Amino acid sequence: MEWGESTRSNRIDGHGVRSGGRPPDAPAEPASRNGASAASANGGNGSRRQAVILAGGRGSRLAPYTTVLPKPLLPIGDQPILDLVIRQLARSGFVDITLAVGYLAHLIEAVLQDGSQHGVSLRYRKETKPLGTVGPLASMDHLDDTFLMMNGDILTTLDYTDLYRAHVTSGNALTVATHVRTVTSEYGVLELGGGDGATLRVTGFREKPAIDHRVSMGVYVVDRRVREHIPAGQPFNLPDLVWRLLEAGERVGSYSYDGFWLDVGRFDDYAQAIERYDEIKDALLAPGGEPGASAAPEPAVGAGAGPARRPAR
Repeated sequence: MEWGESTRSNRIDGHGVRSGGRPPDAPAEPASRNGASAASANGGNGSRRQAVILAGGRGSRLAPYTTVLPKPLLPIGDQPILDLVIRQLARSGFVDITLAVGYLAHLIEAVLQDGSQHGVSLRYRKETKPLGTVGPLASMDHLDDTFLMMNGDILTTLDYTDLYRAHVTSGNALTVATHVRTVTSEYGVLELGGGDGATLRVTGFREKPAIDHRVSMGVYVVDRRVREHIPAGQPFNLPDLVWRLLEAGERVGSYSYDGFWLDVGRFDDYAQAIERYDEIKDALLAPGGEPGASAAPEPAVGAGAGPARRPAR
């Protein structure tokens, strides 16, 4: 989409949110593996899957760029990040999209308008105060079935359709797409043994060790019942939600993906995205098609796994 291109103007629907025109239906898909109906596997609202994009943050890690542009509108190649994300979602059948906006929301609306240029319908929910990563969901009563939720600054070749189907098949309340990130220490690390007077015995030394962590990609599939666990009008973040679900005995699952993924909200990742865009742009619009990429659901935690224990703070 060109930055100055215009589409028909937004309108206000009966819920007081801005929404777009009627997009074409997404292709029908087969039933899920556990015998669920095609309507359930594809989204309960016919074939119009729902998605929520979290695009309200200030993007302070990317200052000073985000002083004049909201983070989701920062350019990748010849288009804003968020424009690319919406095109990816549309290709996966997510055509009923809600944007949770806040900081510089008017610029996001001016660029994306009603979404009709991408064959999707866009709604805008504007925060009057910061509500955290999942707090805005509490007021989204139009989310009437399982939906995908993601940050608006994610660049990935993840297959959103496969993630959605894996969630529906699993019976999870929440499924988190995860990726391995290697964190390298800036320091040499001592391995210590028992004490010897005023000192501890050194038993080993590792120079700047690298440790793998499985981290959230900022992409989730959420059952509609999860909204019952989110307090209205209060800041509420994803870690709070995970702990509340676990304490309620709900299933929370991890969907492992080892393909291309960048969190463009980090300066290093944004620089890498700009540098590698020409190399990856075709794969970005064919999710899951990256050579060597693989994805697999992992065992859920929650129901049947014993009581969850929140770490001490």
